[in-house]
Amino acid sequence: MFKPEVIRTARFNRTVAGIISILQVMPYFLKTFLILFCLTIAAESRKHRKRRWASQVEPRKQGSPILRRIPDTTKTRTTNSEHLLRVGDHDFTMRPAFGGPAIPVGVDVMVESLDSISEVNMDFTMTLYLRNYWKDERLSFPSTTNKSMTFDGRLVKKIWAPDVFFVHSKQSFIHDTTTDNIMLRIFPDGNVLYSIRVTVTAMCNMDFSCFPLDTQTCSLEIESYAYTEDDLMLYWKGDKDALKTDEKVSLSQFLIQRFHTTSKLAFYSSTGWYNRLYINFTLRRHIFFFLLQTYFPATLMVMLSWVSFWIDRLAVPARVSLVLEYAAVNYLTTVQERKERKFQEKFPCTCGITSTKDLMFDGTFSEADANSLAGYTRTSIITDDRVKQVHLSIGAESNLQKKSRLREFVGMRIMKNTHIIDKYCRMIFPASYILFNLVYWSVYL
Repeated sequence: MFKPEVIRTARFNRTVAGIISILQVMPYFLKTFLILFCLTIAAESRKHRKRRWASQVEPRKQGSPILRRIPDTTKTRTTNSEHLLRVGDHDFTMRPAFGGPAIPVGVDVMVESLDSISEVNMDFTMTLYLRNYWKDERLSFPSTTNKSMTFDGRLVKKIWAPDVFFVHSKQSFIHDTTTDNIMLRIFPDGNVLYSIRVTVTAMCNMDFSCFPLDTQTCSLEIESYAYTEDDLMLYWKGDKDALKTDEKVSLSQFLIQRFHTTSKLAFYSSTGWYNRLYINFTLRRHIFFFLLQTYFPATLMVMLSWVSFWIDRLAVPARVSLVLEYAAVNYLTTVQERKERKFQEKFPCTCGITSTKDLMFDGTFSEADANSLAGYTRTSIITDDRVKQVHLSIGAESNLQKKSRLREFVGMRIMKNTHIIDKYCRMIFPASYILFNLVYWSVYL
């Protein structure tokens, strides 16, 4: 068999012979250009083959240092953390210790602010830090230096976390400025702390029977959505220390009297029993605000209405503020005038007598009446014949008619001085208002 070197030499000679035959036919300047181009290509190909053969044949020198790429420390740490937690080795769609007893999940809350109370919508808005504590041995890792590892919200989506939600909430959201306000801290023994900053608007049934001196009690309720008490047990971590409030928590119209926590079981007919945690707070409305806005103006209006009792009843625009009292006075005045006209038609000759009270129905005068008539002249006094005529006309009537006329006369005397109603009202109105205030404030305060 021929050696490879002989074969390559023969190929080269044939190539050269072909090129020479072509050059004999071509013009002179093309021959020159083609010869230079071929020589350049041949030289470059020989250099390339020499370097390749030298690399294959030349032995590696003993003791020469081997250069290695410096690893990316950030990527190594990420890979080590995920590998350390063995996130990919477990199915985190199931709760920890699945099939065993219920996993305890502790909860504590830091109330940052109580933003608003709406009487119209019967709800409140609160911003708080919600923290959950549980143990997941699948996340345990060996460590001698790090006491814990802290992550943001990206790792939460890859592991199991309690599915707590706010019962009776109308709207809620996790703050995301400048990033999602989520923190996850994992300890070597598998204990987990999960903290979020959330604002929630929840329903609050209010009782306004004592408004504006009312006291309202509202609750924010926390519960697992899917896991019953057989799988997840919610409890307040730290008992009394489980709920803390910021010192600056305040409201414009309410005084926050008390924050406290409770817990109980909630039953759903279709799913079962669930642990439910309550954040209870009691609010008492500020009375000073309503004293200035409601009570003080109302008191001024009542005081101003008292002035109307000293105004003449004929001044209609000034008396119209007392509608009921003025209506009674006006009606009685009209009735009085009508009866006086009828009385004058029956007794037209009470000429100079100042008042009908001086005339007695038995036709006689008392001693005081006689003295009161001493200043009148004979012409100004009714004659004896007229008195006898009145006496005869009245005497002929029955006793029942006498009593009826007497009552009519006395009623006319009361109605004649209708301003006496105003005199009584000057005392009755303020006394009633003072009595009402004594009863009102003693009951509602």
